[in-house]
Amino acid sequence: MKKRNLGNSNLEVSALGLGCMRMSFGDKPVDRQEMITFLHTAVERGITFFDTAEVYGPFTNEELVGEALEPFRGRVVIATKFGWKHGDKGPHPSVGQDSRPEQIKRVAEASLKRLRVEAIDLFYQHRPDPNVPMEDVAGAVKDLIQQGKVKHFGLSEASADQIRRAHAVQPVTALQSEYSIWWRNVEEAILPTCEELGIGLVPYSPLGRGYLTGKVDESTTFDSSDIRARNPRFAPEAIKANRVVIELLEKIGAQKGATPAQIALAWLLAQKPWIVPIPGSRKLERLDENIGAAEVELTSGDLKEIEKAMAQIKVVGDRY
Repeated sequence: MKKRNLGNSNLEVSALGLGCMRMSFGDKPVDRQEMITFLHTAVERGITFFDTAEVYGPFTNEELVGEALEPFRGRVVIATKFGWKHGDKGPHPSVGQDSRPEQIKRVAEASLKRLRVEAIDLFYQHRPDPNVPMEDVAGAVKDLIQQGKVKHFGLSEASADQIRRAHAVQPVTALQSEYSIWWRNVEEAILPTCEELGIGLVPYSPLGRGYLTGKVDESTTFDSSDIRARNPRFAPEAIKANRVVIELLEKIGAQKGATPAQIALAWLLAQKPWIVPIPGSRKLERLDENIGAAEVELTSGDLKEIEKAMAQIKVVGDRY
């Protein structure tokens, strides 16, 4: 697996990371031992960058990732996130946000234990907190970095202004935001800001929550626990209307001997050398397919063809 640096930092990771959320959260339950074996296989295949969060579960995803990756300490990079309030049953987005400095420091201590590490490799604010200035958030993480408990500071879904304000206090290593061939809002202001400041971009949902694999059609049904069951882009009429995106990926894929998913990931990798997508996966064949995307070379001609075609396509359905 090729390696990439996240921005100007010295944080080197595999060109593709692995989103771990669905291994224990937001979907039908999965066998824990099966997922530990899967994570071991991912490391063997060359993946060195793993994404989790305190809120996934809550807590269970960090515990799973921590247990699975403990034998590979020092060889892998684990990113986790803070920023949600804690109710009686633990943190959950519906309880609200909480990025107060004291909460950030409390979460860091708990995450260190669950991840079984001495320092968190990359600590993201999960979402900007309207009640806490970015300077205070960055300052709290700066303290944790000075104490040796965190190595790198990250933001998620932050605006260009928020990135700048945080970065002025503590350099931001990476920004995690949704980015894919069919969701490109970050291109206007976020990508130029990352480039200017030397910040890496970690796209989540790089395969459009599975749609860009080409395996979803109007007859596909989703479990009530699956976020896609309530997602406008996964309504039958949107699935049908957006098929034109898959047809484009299939066309390019036929020329390259690649699948639609591989073209979608290769397209992201071709945008900037400091972009590291984190597709989520729980099946070995999907993992291997995604890893294969790192070997797909899209020429400037291919990228122009995709750009021209996508300019004619209106994607149907809101992101959430």
